[in-house]
Amino acid sequence: MANETVITVVGNLTADPELRFLENGTGMVKFTVASTPRTLDRASGQWKDGDPLFLTCTAWRDMAEHIAESLTKGTRVIVTGRLKLSRWENEQGEKRSAYGLDVDEVGPSLKWAQVKVNRMHRSKNDGFAPAEVPDDAWNAATPATATSVG
Repeated sequence: MANETVITVVGNLTADPELRFLENGTGMVKFTVASTPRTLDRASGQWKDGDPLFLTCTAWRDMAEHIAESLTKGTRVIVTGRLKLSRWENEQGEKRSAYGLDVDEVGPSLKWAQVKVNRMHRSKNDGFAPAEVPDDAWNAATPATATSVG
């Protein structure tokens, strides 16, 4: 959609993602990312933590299942999505609002971690299944033949 606010957040999951399925079978996952800015206090030469941002993220369908199976509490992630404002009234009639993120992309940060990626491919029943990839996909290609000049 046009004019949506797209943001990228880097932070840590505060808990394991919560996967649910709607009545029609659509997967939905919710998770919270905590992002805390750090600034250098020039007077003391020490790094100081700023106020943390806690952002509730929502992802749907296959991505929801992939997130639930791949990410856990404490994982540092990079999340990109569309900022959404939710408004409601509580039981006392007070108006409330909160921002959340509709996730477009998410992945673990590789700054302090390593991961092994399992690619998924669509199967005939329109779901995803792990792709059959050799253990070392980089070595699976046929090597070029060397010729000697002599």
